[in-house]
Amino acid sequence: MKITSNNLDKRGSSPPIEKKSSAGSGKRANRSTVMRTVNALSKPQSRTDEQLMQSFCNGDKGSFDELMQRYQRELYHFLVRFLGNRSLAEDVFQETFLQVHQSAGQFDRRRKFRPWLFTIAANKARDQFRAQNRQPTSTLETAINNDGNESGRMIDLLQVSTQTPFEHLQEQEQRQLVYQMVMEMPENLREILILSYFHEFPYKQISDILAIPLGTVKSRLHSAVSEFADRWQAANLEAN
Repeated sequence: MKITSNNLDKRGSSPPIEKKSSAGSGKRANRSTVMRTVNALSKPQSRTDEQLMQSFCNGDKGSFDELMQRYQRELYHFLVRFLGNRSLAEDVFQETFLQVHQSAGQFDRRRKFRPWLFTIAANKARDQFRAQNRQPTSTLETAINNDGNESGRMIDLLQVSTQTPFEHLQEQEQRQLVYQMVMEMPENLREILILSYFHEFPYKQISDILAIPLGTVKSRLHSAVSEFADRWQAANLEAN
């Protein structure tokens, strides 16, 4: 999945010691403080996504590579959740950043980069999903690539760190059931559930990503949560 922008087109004199005092140590301490300050100021500060895009547009190809590395894990996981297929997720990941590379000049620098990136990814994932014209065939035990290592499974992606309706679902069997339910939901409900609960986008950014009014985001998310709750309740009744 590795792609880059290239394949896309003291020295000083000691102070005199006059008396047995703390003057010398005080000066040395002052010099040490100054040097620490200078070193801290000389270290490169982490640039924002928008600054990296600006730098890339100005000819710095390394900035594009840094953006890809920054979003490799999060965007890939989003696509795996959306498509339910590791191979398709890798393809769409590369297609997404190819589009970013080609459309960099059109990026509105007054807006945030992350929602723009996920808008491109969501559109391409929808196209890919519809082209398949079938439910994903990969199993929940399919291995995923975490930082280049074959570790983890798709069901592990369901774990989230914030308070959500799914927080109590910690057992593997329950996570499998949750995943199946989400993947069986209509596309418009599934995608908004993934963006809101798994990636924690605020309503306004979800509105931008899906190109729907803010009111539609709220009503659709309500419908998605309600449908999931109904499916979960029905599954529990069936199990009992």
